[in-house]
Amino acid sequence: MTMVIRDARPEDEARWRELWADYLVFYGVGVAPDITDKTWRRVFDPASAIFMRVAEVDGEVKGFTLCLTHEGTWVREPDCYLEDLFVAESARGHGVGRALLDDLVALCKKNGWARLYWHTEESNTTARMLYDSYVESDGHIRYRINF
Repeated sequence: MTMVIRDARPEDEARWRELWADYLVFYGVGVAPDITDKTWRRVFDPASAIFMRVAEVDGEVKGFTLCLTHEGTWVREPDCYLEDLFVAESARGHGVGRALLDDLVALCKKNGWARLYWHTEESNTTARMLYDSYVESDGHIRYRINF
């Protein structure tokens, strides 16, 4: 198995949309098509803080991360927020998720970003086993008001 972690490219769009659809099904949520379209465009917009990395396994994109950087009030350098990480079901258990996280850790160090953080559902035990191998939960609980 040959794996490469790299920036998303425009030609990844169709495959990313397949994975994105599977990701939304996994979490049991729906996202309006125009939001999906806008997310894809933002990845390639130099004015956007959103970026995407993909895991290509034997020439096929099998996973992705969608992240953004932002300023923080408790740190000097930007934070990196991992908003979405998804690995195709056929590639799970083969180190793709770990490779994507390792890539983000390396990017944070290379760019001098202060922190990398993310959220996951409490019931997502498979992902939590991976995440717990990097760092223990900091005990924070997320609150969100949708408008």
